[in-house]
Amino acid sequence: MPLQIRAAEPADVASLVQWNAAMAWETEQKQLDPAILARGVAGVFEQPQRGFYLVAERDGTAVASLLVTREWSDWRNGDFWWIQSVYVIPAARRGGVFRALYAEVERRAAAAGAVGLRLYVETENRHAQATYAGLGMQRCHYFMYEMPLAAAS
Repeated sequence: MPLQIRAAEPADVASLVQWNAAMAWETEQKQLDPAILARGVAGVFEQPQRGFYLVAERDGTAVASLLVTREWSDWRNGDFWWIQSVYVIPAARRGGVFRALYAEVERRAAAAGAVGLRLYVETENRHAQATYAGLGMQRCHYFMYEMPLAAAS
């Protein structure tokens, strides 16, 4: 059955929270605090400048989602769109679901005048890396560094 890609709605928050928790566990064996995660997902809907979620549906049932955030590039005088929090339910994997979501992000980004798409991937996640390369994405020459400043609340 064909996929439908749509903007997520507040009614999707419970699924988005569940899928983010599953993704964190599957990729990093990281247990996220459900209350913080729920507030974080809801925060995207409360302040749309933070980004937006897309949901993929098959036969009216949501099977995947991703988050898009924006980063201003002074070097390029434009926004990079970051693809984050990608999750496809196990039964829908390897069936073009992410490819369809990616195509919609690419379409929207081009229409909005974005200068590029970016994402980060776990260094050991070879399947995801191959998928992204297959879509024409190129590995960057940057390392990512992080310093947590405060406990999220």
